[in-house]
Amino acid sequence: MWGVGRRSFMTVAGSLATMAATGTSALASGHARDAETATEYVDVQLLSITDLHGYLAAPPASDAVITGAGGEQFTVGGVPYMATHLKNLRAGRTNTLFFGQGDLFSGWAFPAESLADEPTIEALNRMQLDFSTAGNHEFDRTPGFLINHMEHGRPYAGAGWTNSFPDSTGRTFPGANFRYYSANMLWGNTGKTVLPPVNVEWVQGPNGKRLPIGFIHLTVTGTDTGSTSFQTALRMTEEVETANRCAAQLKAQGVNAIVLSMHDGAVAGSDFNSGSNPSGPAYDLALAVSSDIDAIVTGHWHYAFNMMVPDPSGKPRPFVEAGCHAQIINEINLRLDPVTGEVVRELTTSTNHPNTHDVTPDPDLKETSDYWTGYANNRGNTRIGRQTASFTRSLNSSGESTMGNLTADWALWAGRQPLDPFDTGNIYPNVPAQLALIAIAPRQGSCVINSDLTLDATVQGAVSYRKAFNAVGYGDPIVTTTVTGQVIHDTLEQQWKMKGTVLTYAPLAVSQNVRYTFDAAGAVGNRVAPADVLIDGSPLDLKATYRIAVTAYTLIGADDYPALLTHSQAVRHTRDFESFIAYVQSQAVLTPAPLGRVSARNAKALRAETGQLLPVPRTRSADTGPRVASAGTDGGEGRC
Repeated sequence: MWGVGRRSFMTVAGSLATMAATGTSALASGHARDAETATEYVDVQLLSITDLHGYLAAPPASDAVITGAGGEQFTVGGVPYMATHLKNLRAGRTNTLFFGQGDLFSGWAFPAESLADEPTIEALNRMQLDFSTAGNHEFDRTPGFLINHMEHGRPYAGAGWTNSFPDSTGRTFPGANFRYYSANMLWGNTGKTVLPPVNVEWVQGPNGKRLPIGFIHLTVTGTDTGSTSFQTALRMTEEVETANRCAAQLKAQGVNAIVLSMHDGAVAGSDFNSGSNPSGPAYDLALAVSSDIDAIVTGHWHYAFNMMVPDPSGKPRPFVEAGCHAQIINEINLRLDPVTGEVVRELTTSTNHPNTHDVTPDPDLKETSDYWTGYANNRGNTRIGRQTASFTRSLNSSGESTMGNLTADWALWAGRQPLDPFDTGNIYPNVPAQLALIAIAPRQGSCVINSDLTLDATVQGAVSYRKAFNAVGYGDPIVTTTVTGQVIHDTLEQQWKMKGTVLTYAPLAVSQNVRYTFDAAGAVGNRVAPADVLIDGSPLDLKATYRIAVTAYTLIGADDYPALLTHSQAVRHTRDFESFIAYVQSQAVLTPAPLGRVSARNAKALRAETGQLLPVPRTRSADTGPRVASAGTDGGEGRC
């Protein structure tokens, strides 16, 4: 039996707490109810947040209210309130560490995302974040951007327009006062970790003695091949094996208190402070990972739960997640043996604190949030181009639209541009694209087009930064890759698919140098003849290779054009909304091209059927965040 050992507590040991159904702290044992009186042990407070995604002023409306015990609801969000709650939680504590589980920056809040996420870093600096796990979205640019710019503040090309903005104090972006970590994200060519895998923090014990606490960091598996974070230079290791290896190394170094901070999550609990019916990859890991790990703090799934789970030896340890978008601060309280530095597990408590609005917002963080909102609004009104007519997503009978053609032309342009100045995520040469395909009404998943680009005659057709930002993109890069003519042909054929007895049509927009005809009376899989596909005027050669530009989401098969999974030498380019804004600037004047890139043969034949056109999905509403995917998925990166 494991036991407290030093003295008896006022409460008797009860059964292990597996959930906090009343909404109170999760307790490792009955003894933990009296843990505050255990003054002979070293008190350590761990505060953490996850998945902020740059929502500094307020979360999206769908995340602004959370449910606690007994159905009680709380209005939450905003870093000015969070800063006040953090100050109150820290008050009177000698040993406090504040850290994150990833996806703190990169998201969909216009003031942060349009300003290279520098506002988020300033806010985290002001809240005195100590360190963070790197989530999948921290890799939405490249490791070079994360390390050189976000961590160290080094400017890159376009300073003052694309990066290195003056912060709320007037300083040029200085970078983060904290570091990012990941134990399972590696460089593919060397096997070395991209970021430090672990960090050791020291807390104050009795008589000037300092005790170590080790933190292991995991990024969600699949980040290297996900759509927004797609990078060929990276590879990942398995989570449990990595965590166990790091825990053993820390123990060998004399670190006897270990916390796992991971950007992967689970579903659990009937309210934000409970933990019933858990499931998901992080929960499976929590049951299996080394017993040397004393607490597991998760993220990525945007869920909130607070519970204790048994390690492989049967001892309970916290297993928690703190929602998203500044909804919650998690607090774990550990008691360390002053001699060995080991965690006295029986005395561990954990609580999810809602970031409520019943406190006075911190003036410094309110100043920061208000400053960046105003800065972004002014920048959003900046004219970057002009249009002569409206571009719409409305599809004609052949599945073509002016907005679709515009985005296909942008994708071709983007696939011919130099790489990101801080690019370290590619390993193949940047060979220019020869054609582009854009899914404009995909059968499943996300669409890169968010809205029409409607002519505003009152401003003489001016296209503002914000208008372009809202029209196209959700953080997905354009990727160029080499495919055969056969792959291009098969991809075009995959626009048609039977759903039961209904023929569906999920059209692809093609760039201006492509024309093709399909047979409206042809069978599924036999509607496009290679001779009827012209690229720069020449028929498609099934055996030849072509350089094609698509979104990463389409390339990885997420919107159901699986032929494109057969590709080689993929090269990641700039993210969609940044690239589209640059395209509008480069064109100066946008004029809708005539439709006719796609045409139908035998349209009036007895058996002719174009197919049922699918609804055009919305990825993101203007400034309100992404279209949410199902729990625990990364569909369009919509959840995480």
